Amino acid sequence: MVYDIAVVGGGIVGLAASRELLRRHPRLKLANVEKEASYNKHQTGHNSGVIHSGIYYKPGSLKAKLCVEGRTLARAYCDEKSIPYKMVGKLIVATDESELGRLQDLYERGRQNGIADLEILDAGQIEEREPYCRGVRAIFSPVTGIVDWGVVAGHYAEDVREAGADMYLGHEVRSIERRSGVTKLATSQGEIQAKYVVTCGGLYSDKLAHMTRGAQDPKIVPFRGDYLILKPGKEHLVRGNIYPVPDPEFPFLGVHFTPRMDGTIWLGPNAVLAFAREGYNFWDINAPELWDALTYPGFFKLARKYWQVGAGEMYRDLVRSAYVQALQRYIPSLTPEDTLPGPSGVRAQAMASDGSMVDDFVFEGSEGVVHVRNAPSPAATSSLAIGNYIADDAEKRFDLGTLAVAV
Repeated sequence: MVYDIAVVGGGIVGLAASRELLRRHPRLKLANVEKEASYNKHQTGHNSGVIHSGIYYKPGSLKAKLCVEGRTLARAYCDEKSIPYKMVGKLIVATDESELGRLQDLYERGRQNGIADLEILDAGQIEEREPYCRGVRAIFSPVTGIVDWGVVAGHYAEDVREAGADMYLGHEVRSIERRSGVTKLATSQGEIQAKYVVTCGGLYSDKLAHMTRGAQDPKIVPFRGDYLILKPGKEHLVRGNIYPVPDPEFPFLGVHFTPRMDGTIWLGPNAVLAFAREGYNFWDINAPELWDALTYPGFFKLARKYWQVGAGEMYRDLVRSAYVQALQRYIPSLTPEDTLPGPSGVRAQAMASDGSMVDDFVFEGSEGVVHVRNAPSPAATSSLAIGNYIADDAEKRFDLGTLAVAV
Protein backbone atom coordinates (compact mmCIF):
# COMPACT_ATOMS: atom_id res chain seq x y z
CA MET A 1 0.00 0.00 0.00
CA VAL A 2 1.21 3.51 -0.83
CA TYR A 3 -0.14 6.17 1.52
CA ASP A 4 -0.89 9.69 0.39
CA ILE A 5 1.04 11.14 3.35
CA ALA A 6 3.13 9.67 6.14
CA VAL A 7 3.73 11.83 9.21
CA VAL A 8 6.81 10.76 11.16
CA GLY A 9 6.52 11.53 14.85
CA GLY A 10 3.94 10.77 17.51
CA GLY A 11 4.59 13.73 19.78
CA ILE A 12 2.18 16.63 20.07
CA VAL A 13 3.39 18.36 16.88
CA GLY A 14 3.26 15.23 14.70
CA LEU A 15 -0.20 14.36 16.01
CA ALA A 16 -1.45 17.94 15.50
CA ALA A 17 -0.15 17.93 11.92
CA SER A 18 -1.78 14.55 11.22
CA ARG A 19 -5.04 15.77 12.71
CA GLU A 20 -5.15 18.97 10.67
CA LEU A 21 -4.27 17.27 7.37
CA LEU A 22 -7.13 14.83 7.87
CA ARG A 23 -9.50 17.52 9.07
CA ARG A 24 -8.97 19.41 5.81
CA HIS A 25 -8.67 16.35 3.59
CA PRO A 26 -10.68 13.51 5.14
CA ARG A 27 -10.09 11.18 2.19
CA LEU A 28 -6.33 11.19 2.56
CA LYS A 29 -4.72 7.85 3.25
CA LEU A 30 -2.45 8.91 6.10
CA ALA A 31 0.01 6.98 8.23
CA ASN A 32 1.38 8.29 11.52
CA VAL A 33 4.74 6.65 12.23
CA GLU A 34 6.18 6.67 15.76
CA LYS A 35 9.33 4.90 16.95
CA GLU A 36 8.12 4.33 20.53
CA ALA A 37 5.51 1.80 21.67
CA SER A 38 3.27 4.65 22.86
CA TYR A 39 2.77 8.32 22.15
CA ASN A 40 4.26 11.37 23.92
CA LYS A 41 7.26 9.55 25.37
CA HIS A 42 9.71 12.42 25.06
CA GLN A 43 9.33 16.21 24.94
CA THR A 44 5.52 16.12 25.04
CA GLY A 45 5.54 13.82 28.05
CA HIS A 46 8.26 15.68 29.94
CA ASN A 47 7.31 19.35 29.64
CA SER A 48 6.19 21.68 32.42
CA GLY A 49 2.53 21.82 31.37
CA VAL A 50 2.28 25.59 30.84
CA ILE A 51 -0.13 27.28 28.43
CA HIS A 52 2.22 30.06 27.36
CA SER A 53 1.04 33.58 26.58
CA GLY A 54 3.63 34.41 23.88
CA ILE A 55 5.22 37.34 25.69
CA TYR A 56 8.85 36.22 25.37
CA TYR A 57 9.07 35.88 21.60
CA LYS A 58 10.30 38.38 19.06
CA PRO A 59 7.42 40.29 17.43
CA GLY A 60 6.80 38.98 13.92
CA SER A 61 8.50 35.65 14.59
CA LEU A 62 6.78 32.34 14.02
CA LYS A 63 7.03 31.63 17.74
CA ALA A 64 5.16 34.82 18.59
CA LYS A 65 2.50 34.37 15.93
CA LEU A 66 1.88 30.66 16.41
CA CYS A 67 2.00 30.77 20.22
CA VAL A 68 -0.62 33.53 20.46
CA GLU A 69 -2.79 31.80 17.86
CA GLY A 70 -2.18 28.34 19.34
CA ARG A 71 -3.04 29.42 22.88
CA THR A 72 -6.53 30.47 21.77
CA LEU A 73 -6.99 27.29 19.73
CA ALA A 74 -5.75 25.12 22.60
CA ARG A 75 -8.23 26.58 25.10
CA ALA A 76 -11.10 26.14 22.65
CA TYR A 77 -10.02 22.54 22.02
CA CYS A 78 -9.82 21.78 25.74
CA ASP A 79 -13.30 23.25 26.20
CA GLU A 80 -14.63 21.14 23.33
CA LYS A 81 -13.08 17.93 24.68
CA SER A 82 -13.74 18.71 28.38
CA ILE A 83 -10.00 18.60 29.12
CA PRO A 84 -9.33 20.35 32.46
CA TYR A 85 -7.03 23.37 32.53
CA LYS A 86 -6.52 26.35 34.82
CA MET A 87 -5.73 29.96 33.95
CA VAL A 88 -3.50 30.55 36.97
CA GLY A 89 -1.63 33.47 35.41
CA LYS A 90 2.08 34.25 35.49
CA LEU A 91 4.31 36.75 37.22
CA ILE A 92 7.57 37.72 35.53
CA VAL A 93 9.50 39.14 38.45
CA ALA A 94 12.33 41.67 38.55
CA THR A 95 14.19 41.11 41.81
CA ASP A 96 16.44 44.17 41.59
CA GLU A 97 16.63 47.55 39.83
CA SER A 98 19.05 46.30 37.17
CA GLU A 99 16.27 44.19 35.61
CA LEU A 100 13.68 46.95 35.27
CA GLY A 101 14.74 48.05 31.79
CA ARG A 102 14.47 44.49 30.46
CA LEU A 103 11.14 44.05 32.22
CA GLN A 104 9.73 47.14 30.51
CA ASP A 105 11.06 45.95 27.15
CA LEU A 106 9.34 42.61 27.73
CA TYR A 107 6.06 44.38 28.56
CA GLU A 108 6.26 46.33 25.29
CA ARG A 109 7.07 43.12 23.41
CA GLY A 110 4.00 41.47 24.89
CA ARG A 111 1.81 44.34 23.78
CA GLN A 112 3.26 44.16 20.27
CA ASN A 113 2.45 40.45 20.23
CA GLY A 114 -1.18 41.21 21.04
CA ILE A 115 -1.26 39.73 24.55
CA ALA A 116 -4.28 41.12 26.36
CA ASP A 117 -4.56 42.53 29.88
CA LEU A 118 -0.89 42.63 30.82
CA GLU A 119 -0.25 44.54 34.05
CA ILE A 120 2.81 46.06 35.67
CA LEU A 121 2.81 45.37 39.42
CA ASP A 122 4.80 47.01 42.18
CA ALA A 123 6.30 45.18 45.15
CA GLY A 124 3.11 45.35 47.19
CA GLN A 125 0.96 44.08 44.34
CA ILE A 126 3.39 41.19 43.79
CA GLU A 127 2.94 40.20 47.42
CA GLU A 128 -0.85 40.40 47.08
CA ARG A 129 -0.81 37.87 44.23
CA GLU A 130 2.04 35.72 45.56
CA PRO A 131 2.41 36.25 49.33
CA TYR A 132 5.79 34.48 49.54
CA CYS A 133 7.33 36.03 46.42
CA ARG A 134 9.57 39.08 46.64
CA GLY A 135 10.42 41.46 43.82
CA VAL A 136 10.64 45.17 43.01
CA ARG A 137 8.33 45.02 39.99
CA ALA A 138 6.64 42.37 37.85
CA ILE A 139 4.55 41.77 34.77
CA PHE A 140 1.33 39.87 35.40
CA SER A 141 -0.03 37.84 32.47
CA PRO A 142 -3.57 36.59 33.15
CA VAL A 143 -3.73 34.54 29.93
CA THR A 144 -1.02 32.09 31.04
CA GLY A 145 -2.37 28.78 32.28
CA ILE A 146 -1.59 25.15 32.96
CA VAL A 147 -2.76 21.88 31.40
CA ASP A 148 -1.53 18.32 31.01
CA TRP A 149 -0.22 18.39 27.44
CA GLY A 150 0.08 14.61 27.43
CA VAL A 151 -3.69 14.40 27.90
CA VAL A 152 -4.22 16.95 25.12
CA ALA A 153 -1.95 15.03 22.74
CA GLY A 154 -3.77 11.82 23.63
CA HIS A 155 -6.97 13.41 22.37
CA TYR A 156 -5.19 14.47 19.18
CA ALA A 157 -4.17 10.84 18.67
CA GLU A 158 -7.75 9.70 19.13
CA ASP A 159 -8.92 12.31 16.59
CA VAL A 160 -6.35 11.03 14.09
CA ARG A 161 -7.34 7.41 14.67
CA GLU A 162 -11.06 8.19 14.34
CA ALA A 163 -10.37 10.06 11.09
CA GLY A 164 -9.12 6.79 9.61
CA ALA A 165 -5.35 7.07 9.81
CA ASP A 166 -3.18 4.01 10.27
CA MET A 167 -1.08 4.38 13.43
CA TYR A 168 2.31 2.67 13.36
CA LEU A 169 3.79 2.46 16.86
CA GLY A 170 7.22 0.93 17.42
CA HIS A 171 8.36 1.83 13.90
CA GLU A 172 11.67 3.69 14.09
CA VAL A 173 12.53 5.35 10.77
CA ARG A 174 16.06 4.43 9.74
CA SER A 175 16.22 5.82 6.23
CA ILE A 176 14.12 7.86 3.82
CA GLU A 177 14.46 7.32 0.07
CA ARG A 178 12.43 8.86 -2.73
CA ARG A 179 12.06 7.16 -6.09
CA SER A 180 9.63 7.74 -8.95
CA GLY A 181 7.34 9.97 -6.91
CA VAL A 182 7.13 7.63 -3.93
CA THR A 183 8.96 8.00 -0.61
CA LYS A 184 10.05 4.83 1.13
CA LEU A 185 10.48 4.84 4.89
CA ALA A 186 12.69 1.98 6.04
CA THR A 187 11.62 1.31 9.63
CA SER A 188 12.58 -1.11 12.38
CA GLN A 189 9.50 -3.16 11.48
CA GLY A 190 9.49 -2.98 7.70
CA GLU A 191 8.93 -0.50 4.91
CA ILE A 192 6.18 2.13 4.72
CA GLN A 193 5.58 3.92 1.42
CA ALA A 194 3.91 7.28 0.86
CA LYS A 195 3.66 9.85 -1.89
CA TYR A 196 4.57 12.60 0.55
CA VAL A 197 6.16 12.78 4.01
CA VAL A 198 6.11 15.22 6.92
CA THR A 199 8.68 14.68 9.70
CA CYS A 200 8.20 15.96 13.24
CA GLY A 201 11.09 14.19 14.93
CA GLY A 202 11.82 16.43 17.91
CA LEU A 203 15.14 15.30 19.38
CA TYR A 204 16.02 13.57 16.09
CA SER A 205 14.62 16.17 13.70
CA ASP A 206 18.04 16.96 12.23
CA LYS A 207 18.81 13.27 11.67
CA LEU A 208 15.56 12.80 9.75
CA ALA A 209 16.28 15.88 7.62
CA HIS A 210 19.75 14.58 6.80
CA MET A 211 18.16 11.39 5.46
CA THR A 212 16.77 13.50 2.59
CA ARG A 213 19.97 15.56 2.19
CA GLY A 214 18.58 18.44 4.22
CA ALA A 215 20.78 21.28 5.43
CA GLN A 216 23.42 20.42 8.04
CA ASP A 217 22.22 23.24 10.28
CA PRO A 218 20.45 23.67 12.55
CA LYS A 219 21.78 20.78 14.60
CA ILE A 220 20.01 19.41 17.64
CA VAL A 221 22.10 19.49 20.83
CA PRO A 222 20.18 18.00 23.79
CA PHE A 223 20.02 19.84 27.10
CA ARG A 224 18.61 18.13 30.17
CA GLY A 225 16.50 20.09 32.63
CA ASP A 226 16.06 18.65 36.13
CA TYR A 227 13.24 19.84 38.38
CA LEU A 228 12.71 19.87 42.10
CA ILE A 229 9.19 19.62 43.50
CA LEU A 230 7.75 21.16 46.64
CA LYS A 231 7.13 18.71 49.47
CA PRO A 232 3.50 17.94 50.25
CA GLY A 233 2.22 20.58 52.64
CA LYS A 234 4.40 23.32 51.11
CA GLU A 235 2.24 24.00 48.04
CA HIS A 236 0.94 27.20 49.67
CA LEU A 237 4.26 28.86 48.83
CA VAL A 238 3.25 29.20 45.14
CA ARG A 239 -0.13 30.11 43.63
CA GLY A 240 0.64 30.64 39.96
CA ASN A 241 3.56 30.61 37.57
CA ILE A 242 6.54 32.69 38.75
CA TYR A 243 9.19 33.36 36.10
CA PRO A 244 12.43 35.36 35.89
CA VAL A 245 13.17 38.29 33.63
CA PRO A 246 15.15 36.78 30.75
CA ASP A 247 18.75 37.92 30.46
CA PRO A 248 19.95 38.17 26.83
CA GLU A 249 23.50 37.57 28.05
CA PHE A 250 22.63 33.99 29.02
CA PRO A 251 21.49 31.17 26.76
CA PHE A 252 18.64 29.82 28.96
CA LEU A 253 15.69 31.35 30.77
CA GLY A 254 16.55 30.34 34.33
CA VAL A 255 14.67 28.66 37.15
CA HIS A 256 10.98 29.26 37.71
CA PHE A 257 7.97 27.97 39.66
CA THR A 258 5.24 25.99 37.91
CA PRO A 259 1.98 24.67 39.40
CA ARG A 260 0.78 21.40 37.89
CA MET A 261 -2.69 20.06 37.24
CA ASP A 262 -2.14 17.32 39.83
CA GLY A 263 -1.53 19.95 42.53
CA THR A 264 2.25 19.58 42.72
CA ILE A 265 4.63 22.49 42.21
CA TRP A 266 7.68 22.08 39.97
CA LEU A 267 10.78 24.19 40.65
CA GLY A 268 13.33 24.74 37.89
CA PRO A 269 14.56 23.56 35.53
CA ASN A 270 18.29 23.92 35.29
CA ALA A 271 19.99 23.33 31.92
CA VAL A 272 22.93 20.96 31.43
CA LEU A 273 24.19 19.08 28.41
CA ALA A 274 22.43 15.71 28.19
CA PHE A 275 24.78 12.81 27.57
CA ALA A 276 22.21 11.24 25.22
CA ARG A 277 19.40 12.70 23.14
CA GLU A 278 16.97 10.84 25.35
CA GLY A 279 19.15 11.05 28.46
CA TYR A 280 16.78 11.92 31.28
CA ASN A 281 19.20 10.99 34.05
CA PHE A 282 22.81 11.92 34.79
CA TRP A 283 24.00 8.39 34.03
CA ASP A 284 22.08 8.01 30.76
CA ILE A 285 24.97 8.03 28.29
CA ASN A 286 24.96 7.35 24.57
CA ALA A 287 28.63 7.63 23.58
CA PRO A 288 28.12 8.30 19.83
CA GLU A 289 25.48 10.96 20.51
CA LEU A 290 27.60 12.60 23.21
CA TRP A 291 30.62 12.66 20.92
CA ASP A 292 28.42 14.10 18.14
CA ALA A 293 27.43 16.99 20.40
CA LEU A 294 30.88 17.65 21.88
CA THR A 295 32.59 17.74 18.48
CA TYR A 296 30.04 20.06 16.87
CA PRO A 297 31.72 23.46 16.28
CA GLY A 298 28.61 25.33 17.40
CA PHE A 299 28.54 23.63 20.78
CA PHE A 300 32.26 24.24 21.29
CA LYS A 301 31.76 27.96 20.63
CA LEU A 302 28.75 28.11 22.95
CA ALA A 303 30.58 26.24 25.72
CA ARG A 304 33.64 28.49 25.42
CA LYS A 305 31.47 31.62 25.71
CA TYR A 306 29.29 30.40 28.57
CA TRP A 307 31.60 28.02 30.44
CA GLN A 308 31.01 29.78 33.76
CA VAL A 309 27.24 29.59 33.30
CA GLY A 310 27.52 25.93 32.34
CA ALA A 311 29.69 25.15 35.36
CA GLY A 312 27.16 26.83 37.62
CA GLU A 313 24.30 24.85 36.09
CA MET A 314 26.19 21.59 36.57
CA TYR A 315 27.02 22.49 40.19
CA ARG A 316 23.35 23.22 40.93
CA ASP A 317 22.46 19.94 39.25
CA LEU A 318 24.59 18.08 41.78
CA VAL A 319 24.14 20.24 44.91
CA ARG A 320 20.54 20.84 45.93
CA SER A 321 21.31 23.68 48.33
CA ALA A 322 22.87 25.62 45.44
CA TYR A 323 19.80 24.91 43.31
CA VAL A 324 17.51 26.19 46.07
CA GLN A 325 19.67 29.27 46.51
CA ALA A 326 18.82 30.26 42.92
CA LEU A 327 15.11 29.77 43.70
CA GLN A 328 15.37 31.81 46.91
CA ARG A 329 15.92 34.89 44.80
CA TYR A 330 12.15 34.81 44.24
CA ILE A 331 10.86 33.03 47.36
CA PRO A 332 13.36 33.78 50.16
CA SER A 333 11.63 31.53 52.71
CA LEU A 334 12.16 28.40 50.60
CA THR A 335 14.61 25.91 52.12
CA PRO A 336 16.27 22.77 50.75
CA GLU A 337 14.18 20.77 53.22
CA ASP A 338 11.02 22.05 51.46
CA THR A 339 11.98 20.25 48.24
CA LEU A 340 12.21 16.77 46.79
CA PRO A 341 13.94 15.48 43.63
CA GLY A 342 11.63 15.88 40.68
CA PRO A 343 11.32 14.78 37.06
CA SER A 344 13.56 15.66 34.13
CA GLY A 345 13.10 16.61 30.52
CA VAL A 346 15.38 16.97 27.52
CA ARG A 347 15.11 20.03 25.30
CA ALA A 348 15.86 19.56 21.62
CA GLN A 349 17.95 22.71 21.28
CA ALA A 350 18.61 23.66 17.69
CA MET A 351 22.01 25.27 17.24
CA ALA A 352 23.90 26.89 14.38
CA SER A 353 27.56 26.26 13.63
CA ASP A 354 28.50 29.77 14.86
CA GLY A 355 27.38 28.78 18.37
CA SER A 356 24.10 30.68 18.32
CA MET A 357 20.91 29.04 19.50
CA VAL A 358 18.14 29.03 16.92
CA ASP A 359 15.39 31.07 18.51
CA ASP A 360 12.48 30.44 16.16
CA PHE A 361 10.55 27.52 14.76
CA VAL A 362 12.24 26.19 11.62
CA PHE A 363 10.58 24.33 8.75
CA GLU A 364 12.38 22.96 5.70
CA GLY A 365 11.13 21.30 2.55
CA SER A 366 12.47 19.43 -0.43
CA GLU A 367 10.96 17.16 -3.04
CA GLY A 368 8.05 15.28 -1.48
CA VAL A 369 8.93 16.12 2.13
CA VAL A 370 8.44 18.78 4.80
CA HIS A 371 10.70 18.68 7.86
CA VAL A 372 9.98 20.39 11.17
CA ARG A 373 13.58 21.21 12.07
CA ASN A 374 13.05 23.15 15.30
CA ALA A 375 9.95 23.11 17.50
CA PRO A 376 10.92 23.55 21.18
CA SER A 377 8.79 25.37 23.76
CA PRO A 378 6.20 26.79 23.18
CA ALA A 379 5.47 23.99 20.69
CA ALA A 380 2.82 22.39 22.90
CA THR A 381 0.92 25.66 23.33
CA SER A 382 1.36 26.34 19.62
CA SER A 383 0.60 22.80 18.45
CA LEU A 384 -2.73 23.37 16.73
CA ALA A 385 -1.38 26.52 15.06
CA ILE A 386 1.75 24.60 14.01
CA GLY A 387 -0.54 21.90 12.60
CA ASN A 388 -2.26 24.59 10.54
CA TYR A 389 1.10 25.94 9.37
CA ILE A 390 2.31 22.48 8.33
CA ALA A 391 -0.94 21.75 6.51
CA ASP A 392 -0.70 25.10 4.68
CA ASP A 393 2.90 24.32 3.70
CA ALA A 394 2.00 20.81 2.59
CA GLU A 395 -0.81 22.15 0.41
CA LYS A 396 1.66 24.48 -1.31
CA ARG A 397 4.39 21.88 -1.77
CA PHE A 398 2.31 18.77 -2.44
CA ASP A 399 -0.41 18.23 -5.00
CA LEU A 400 -3.00 17.27 -2.42
CA GLY A 401 -5.85 18.17 -4.75
CA THR A 402 -5.17 15.05 -6.82
CA LEU A 403 -5.10 12.85 -3.72
CA ALA A 404 -8.15 13.89 -1.75
CA VAL A 405 -11.30 15.96 -1.83
CA ALA A 406 -11.01 18.84 0.64
CA VAL A 407 -13.85 19.72 2.98
